[in-house]
Amino acid sequence: MQGESWQERLKRDDSTLRVHLIGIGGAGLSAIARVLMERGIGVSGSDRQESERTRGLAASGAAVFGRQVAENLTGLPAWERPNVVLLSSAIDEANPERRAAEALGLPIVKRESFLRPFLAGRDVIAVSGTHGKSTTTAMIVQTLHKSGCDAGYIIGADLPGYGNAHAGTERTFVIEADEYDRMFQGLTPMVAVVTNVEWDHPDCYPTPTSFVDAFRQFVAQARVDGCVVSCGDDPGAEALRGGRSGGGPAWLTYGLRRGCDVHATDEIVDGAGGFAATVREGGKPIGSLRLQAPGLHNLRNALAALTVTRRCGVPMAQILASLQQYRGIRRRFELKGERGCVTVIDDYAHHPTEVEATLAAARNRFGERRIWAVFQPHTFSRTSLMLHKIALSFDNADTVLVTDIYAARESGDGALAAAEVAAASPHPSIRHSGDVEATSALLHAEVTAGDVVLTLGAGTSYRVGELLLERLGADG
Repeated sequence: MQGESWQERLKRDDSTLRVHLIGIGGAGLSAIARVLMERGIGVSGSDRQESERTRGLAASGAAVFGRQVAENLTGLPAWERPNVVLLSSAIDEANPERRAAEALGLPIVKRESFLRPFLAGRDVIAVSGTHGKSTTTAMIVQTLHKSGCDAGYIIGADLPGYGNAHAGTERTFVIEADEYDRMFQGLTPMVAVVTNVEWDHPDCYPTPTSFVDAFRQFVAQARVDGCVVSCGDDPGAEALRGGRSGGGPAWLTYGLRRGCDVHATDEIVDGAGGFAATVREGGKPIGSLRLQAPGLHNLRNALAALTVTRRCGVPMAQILASLQQYRGIRRRFELKGERGCVTVIDDYAHHPTEVEATLAAARNRFGERRIWAVFQPHTFSRTSLMLHKIALSFDNADTVLVTDIYAARESGDGALAAAEVAAASPHPSIRHSGDVEATSALLHAEVTAGDVVLTLGAGTSYRVGELLLERLGADG
């Protein structure tokens, strides 16, 4: 229809609509691109480097550019130009492709503004929280699909057998509700999940109060006919619940505390670091949960998924069976390999609470084996403001290596910042190890049979383990 906005065209899956994504290779935008393509909408985009995600999108029919330059847009005839440009949070105002879009008068939006028309007509399950979003989202997605519900979804990491995104044929759509750049404030969820609320992203939220206020706004956007599901063990999530003024959607809690609506008791760590526990509701047992994913944090994530999918009508037996089969997602306690009796695990943990929880899970799983924690600090702002907490998060590691910082969207001296982390820590065996290559070489020289190497970080820390495995393999 002539004069119809891109938002209205997006709502009705207009196949003539064209969406261009600058930063299409990132976790958030690659998932949106995948869903758009499944819905028959034209997709193009660019990224600074080729990746598995960009190659996959190109193979599926997206026009993907390997550079972010003005010509990606100005070189197109007027009738082939996109109707809207979606920006990654990492794209600054100086980006030449963004500036070209502005000069051409194209609508430019970020995820917060894009999501409402993108998800119009869907019953949204939005999973928020400082920690545990990806895992909880993946557990919900797997459980719904195994029950026969073809829900749409966007996950911040790849779930084996499912990928990171799917349009779905049902009204239900599960999305990892990222707080960064206030993305989650563009959602109107039927079910709003809050795994925890602990200050993070100081570049976006300069104070703890501003961070909490953003979550308060998120839960306030939940549909009145829906519900909020939050962790009753977490002080930050509980503060949101305690601060509401009455009315609004139902509010359910989960956790290990007996006062939670759904809680686990009698938890036992098995030989592989997973858990067995009794699940109770209102004090009455409703099932026995077995979980392969290690760590108490994952037991809580499973309780969140159980609470949500049970409310969606999935039978308890199917929920328990799916959670028992859950084996994790990419970069979440992911076994990278074993060479020469050395085990390499990778995890996305970059906030000090996540580092502490992941190392505790590793200690549960590997017992008295020597654990090397290889930590890559993520962004200067987080490292500076959380230096003390980071420095105290390595207790369950025998030896700690701190690599050069992963600056992401920021700038500074990465080696100096990493050395400051090592100097601030009371750990008896911690040191700055240099860049990814140098750290891998150091490990190769010092690890011995039986050691466990756990790489931690949201940047390129996983490459340390991959290079170490290559070196150990070459040893024969």
